[in-house]
Amino acid sequence: MPIVVDIDVMLARRKMSVGELADRVGITPANLAVLKNGRAKAVRFSTLAALCEVLTCQPGDLLRWETEGAENAEDAENAEDAAIECGPGGRSLP
Repeated sequence: MPIVVDIDVMLARRKMSVGELADRVGITPANLAVLKNGRAKAVRFSTLAALCEVLTCQPGDLLRWETEGAENAEDAENAEDAAIECGPGGRSLP
């Protein structure tokens, strides 16, 4: 999906847990996890506004657009890095 959710980046910057953010925003940790992991189909503006208020950020700090190819290129690069670090059968190299 071309919309990337960077809630985890803001959580790290604010040194806040998913549970604490969910409590302060007023949503369940499970629903926050769905949003955080990019599996949500939609987000209410009221939820986005609450996230921004609690994290003291702008909507663009939480959501960004990438082309479909950029996401696939990043996945391929990560797979390439993993292949370099692992030997045959996925075992770690000494």
